[in-house]
Amino acid sequence: MDTTLADVYVGIDVSRSTLDMDIYPGSNVAQFPNDEGGHARLVKALSALGPRLIVLEATGGLELAVVAAMATAKLRVVVVNPRQARDFAKALGILAKTDGVDAHVLARFAEAVKPELRPLKSADVMALEAILTRRRQLVEMLTAEQNRRLRATGPIMKDLDAHIAWLKQRLKGVDRDMNGAIKSSPVWQAKANLLLSVPGVGMVTTVTMLAELPELGTLNRREIAALAGICPYNHDSGGHRGKRAIRGGRSTVRAALYMATLTATRHNPVIKNFYTKLVNEGKVKKVALTACMRKMLVTLNAIVSSQLPWNVAR
Repeated sequence: MDTTLADVYVGIDVSRSTLDMDIYPGSNVAQFPNDEGGHARLVKALSALGPRLIVLEATGGLELAVVAAMATAKLRVVVVNPRQARDFAKALGILAKTDGVDAHVLARFAEAVKPELRPLKSADVMALEAILTRRRQLVEMLTAEQNRRLRATGPIMKDLDAHIAWLKQRLKGVDRDMNGAIKSSPVWQAKANLLLSVPGVGMVTTVTMLAELPELGTLNRREIAALAGICPYNHDSGGHRGKRAIRGGRSTVRAALYMATLTATRHNPVIKNFYTKLVNEGKVKKVALTACMRKMLVTLNAIVSSQLPWNVAR
């Protein structure tokens, strides 16, 4: 145990304009502006305190700047899923929800759970993730407009057609940005080439893996499956044996992997044969597809780890 660290834990609730900090054990709430000056003051206070762990919730990007400031100062900081923190609060019987209360819950979460420290994403990875997020937004808008067009008439249809055409052009532009970001990095290009060698894996899946699953190739098969949320968990109690189901994990990674696996069941001989075998054994198609997703992810993990491209013999 590092004796240079104080035996305290810090929770920070992030909003657009403020940062609410609380310390556990005890209760020492302080508020800082969520701007460059506020970040500097917060880092100075935390550096003097030297807490064992600092926990924040992911807040759609509002936390990125302050997390970067704390990481630069070599502070031990972890960003957690908001659902985990909220479930923890309910378990404590804390139903109120204010910025100060949320900071207190996060500090107690840090002390009780001690979430694992993970390397923070680099600026390049965050930029790639932003491009990927924008692409998802454009696809969602395009789908919505195309659905509206099915019921539109007259001038509304013309307006929708114009917007649909614009969205398609922006989508092409984002795809160019995405490809350019990959090609600008020799390391990413090498990993992309390995992933793209697998039948069924396209550029969107590849970029999703690079940006949102940077641990690919560094973990074992069980750890990577759990991280992506495709590791089945038991639902048993007493003599009851329930159906195992997947849950948690990174939903964007899981969605990209689903589409890649769906394609692979038609065009990747290994995944296709595995899927057919499971269905012929009586597995429900959804269950068989989930098993194929796990097999696909484990294969991608092994490929990146070994630095060897896919081949049918694998």
